[in-house]
Amino acid sequence: MTRKIEGRLVIATHNPGKLWELRQLLAPHGIDAISAGELGVAEPAETEGSFAGNALLKARASCAVTGLPAFADDSGLCVDALEGAPGVYSARWGGEDRDFSAAIRRVERELRERGAQPPFAAHFICALAIVWPDGHVEEFEGRVDGVLVFPPRGEKGFGYDPIFLPDGLDRTFGEMMSAEKHALPGDGSRALSHRARAFQALALACLA
Repeated sequence: MTRKIEGRLVIATHNPGKLWELRQLLAPHGIDAISAGELGVAEPAETEGSFAGNALLKARASCAVTGLPAFADDSGLCVDALEGAPGVYSARWGGEDRDFSAAIRRVERELRERGAQPPFAAHFICALAIVWPDGHVEEFEGRVDGVLVFPPRGEKGFGYDPIFLPDGLDRTFGEMMSAEKHALPGDGSRALSHRARAFQALALACLA
């Protein structure tokens, strides 16, 4: 049995861009969301080898400290020609400062060093986990496929958005307004971004 989200929810992230996006997705449902950073909860090391594992690790850590239901996501870019890298290390490719301009340059450099030729097939994955104080867990995942484009296009979004062109579209995530990228369709069709797709599954199960 899935469990409905009610009352206050901790968003287990210290990433301001990700926090803003998740709050935008939760707001229409009247969820009182506060971040782990605002509560002074330390960010745990992401030691798992999968997106789902890291999302669950972060949610459990915030839940244990705050005694509140905690919501976490882990997401990243997987590039076919790089054997799925950067994958769970997507943020770490930007170094200690999480400089995604540097991370994008590294992706381009490694593709060139391997002699890869366009189109550079890639996909984004987002895993979501909610953990309640009694140990109940809900998990969801979203994926969007596309190709990488260089040079980067657009200054919206964050992370690898400026180099990711979703299949069937002519604009990168970096060229899209957040409202377009993360819209949750009400007609049963699929959301556009990986995070919105994962959240769409969550909403149907835990917020309907």
